[in-house]
Amino acid sequence: MRTLQTVTLTYEELEVLRLKNVQNLSQHECAEKMKTSQSTIQRLLTSGMQKVSQALTEGMAIQIEK
Repeated sequence: MRTLQTVTLTYEELEVLRLKNVQNLSQHECAEKMKTSQSTIQRLLTSGMQKVSQALTEGMAIQIEK
């Protein structure tokens, strides 16, 4: 694992991916739970999905930043 390139997800990106994809909440519900705007949720979803997709397709490790 030490030799793999890494992609770093923020805790917020991970949380919004969990709420949206695991708990199947709407973006509106995610925004309410995370106490933020829907536009912020959209930005977090987009960046989180891009990072996870890159890691999966390029064989990279995923690091969670807190």
